[in-house]
Amino acid sequence: MSGMLSTGSSALLAFQRALATVGNNVANAATPGYSRQRVEMESRPGETLGAGTVGGGVNVARLQRLADGLVFARQVDSSGELGRLQQLSSLSSRVDSLMSDSATSLGAPWSAFFAAAEGVVAEPTSTSARSQLLASGEQLAARWRSMDAQMATIGDEVDVRIESQVAAANKYASEIASLNQQIVAAGGNATPGLLDQRAARIEKLAALVGAETVEQDNGAVNVFTGGGQAMVLGNKAMALSTAPDPFRPDRLQLALDSPNGAVPLPASAVSGEIGGLLEFRGRVLDPMRAELGRVAVAFADSFNQAQRAGVDYNGAPGSDMFALPAPRVDRHAANTGSATLQAGIGDVGALKGHDLVLRFEGGSWSATRAGSSESVPMTGSGTAADPLVVDGVELVVGGTPANGDRFSLRPTSGAAGGLQVVLDDPLGGAAARPLQASADPANIGNATGGAARITDAATFAGFAGATVEFIDSTQYTVDGAGPFAWTAGTPVAGDGWSLALDGTPAAGDRFNLARTPPRSSDNGNARGLAAIDTEGVLDGGSVGLTAGLSQLTGRAGSEARHAGLSLEAQDAIHAQVIAERESVSGVNLDEEAADLLRYQQAYQAAAQIIKTADDMFQTLLGAVR
Repeated sequence: MSGMLSTGSSALLAFQRALATVGNNVANAATPGYSRQRVEMESRPGETLGAGTVGGGVNVARLQRLADGLVFARQVDSSGELGRLQQLSSLSSRVDSLMSDSATSLGAPWSAFFAAAEGVVAEPTSTSARSQLLASGEQLAARWRSMDAQMATIGDEVDVRIESQVAAANKYASEIASLNQQIVAAGGNATPGLLDQRAARIEKLAALVGAETVEQDNGAVNVFTGGGQAMVLGNKAMALSTAPDPFRPDRLQLALDSPNGAVPLPASAVSGEIGGLLEFRGRVLDPMRAELGRVAVAFADSFNQAQRAGVDYNGAPGSDMFALPAPRVDRHAANTGSATLQAGIGDVGALKGHDLVLRFEGGSWSATRAGSSESVPMTGSGTAADPLVVDGVELVVGGTPANGDRFSLRPTSGAAGGLQVVLDDPLGGAAARPLQASADPANIGNATGGAARITDAATFAGFAGATVEFIDSTQYTVDGAGPFAWTAGTPVAGDGWSLALDGTPAAGDRFNLARTPPRSSDNGNARGLAAIDTEGVLDGGSVGLTAGLSQLTGRAGSEARHAGLSLEAQDAIHAQVIAERESVSGVNLDEEAADLLRYQQAYQAAAQIIKTADDMFQTLLGAVR
């Protein structure tokens, strides 16, 4: 009798626990990160009666949390990659939109500027055409400044986001460490809820910095970033922080808090959203901003050179229309020497635009590519007569450098933001060639005067005319001075001027040169100004300005498209991982409903066993009463 009552009561209690577990599963069906639970039962030892053994009922062996460690590891890894690509794609698309949208890109003002230059070619004496060129130049410079400012703003936003995400990552790491402590203290009796909470926070931490987990024998989980940086070790959390860049105090870099202060971490140390932010800044934003500045420098320098080659409406040598800031040089915060570096553009065609790190060691200077440490050739000693030359930039060293001193050189980054129009007089446009060349009627060769240029404005200021006479087909004199060697395709040169010849001169041929007078209708130099957009300037003269601008826009689009495609692929992978996790740990309401009916019937049957035992006991009492 007592055995039957014990069997019924054990079943009643077991199925009551099973029903409560089903109810908990149903209640948490929509709870993010919840892993369904299942009651596992085992039979109780039986009782031997006579010739046989009678079962002793049932016990609840344990409450099992249904989760797969391998699936969880895949989910953590996928969350980190998804977070990285979401940031990279979103921000790259903003840069692409800035570069390609007609409302913000250089396309419209660029076309308007060179259309205005063509207007001066058509009407070189027109004040309105000259004014339109100046106004278009102002609009183009303003657009360049606006684009650079927008990129700088995006860079500031990256810093703000990094600070915010670092704070969130530290919060999750601290909570994981606390949960580790509770789980270890509970031993083998840690509740599934604690394990779910820890898993959810690990996934959130992975979305921010990437994560790899290592479970310990005591139940704690150590968490490392994708780059191997420890974030949680048992019940201790390692805090990330931000620190000013030693070259650029206005920019933040990732660091790890330590007793001795913040220790800088490379961008490769983390993945997730923070890794995506750092990757975007280093691989997309900084190169795009530098390339934007490189095209701006090449444009302004080329146009200024063309301006200086001609004479303006008043007959004076042309002056610069645009001004640009010098390349940016920043000293490292840990430098101990007194050295300074003064930088200037030496060769636009050699400009690469990449940010460089210059280092003084063992009495000599060296240069490496920022971010990759790739060595970059450098020549010169650093004096004014023999400056350091690297990637088209010339640097003059002042003061005394100390061993280990470092400097950051940004040849073109931010240059577009400083582009200014300095020519304020429409008549200052140098539309005319500086010289008027006439061939002597007695010449027997077929050479004629071609393009003329001012090569030195100060020397040319005193020019009042000259006579060029060819001694033979390879030598000439200028006002009797010489002879000077000449080869086909090279210009004839004098004091502050040069003149190209079309055709072939013969011995005795003479050319009379006169200075172009004020208010000339000559448009020879204006044609050169209008054609600058197609002339080879970049990459050693192999790429024109318009082509360079198109490459810049195309690169922005390519980066955005690549990041977008990678994000789409990762979204699909993450959806598969989540589906796999749900198949193991997710709550299936149909299955739970079936279990509910099954356990309910079992519970009622167990209650009936107890009632039957009670009836039998009451009957027995009545029989002997």
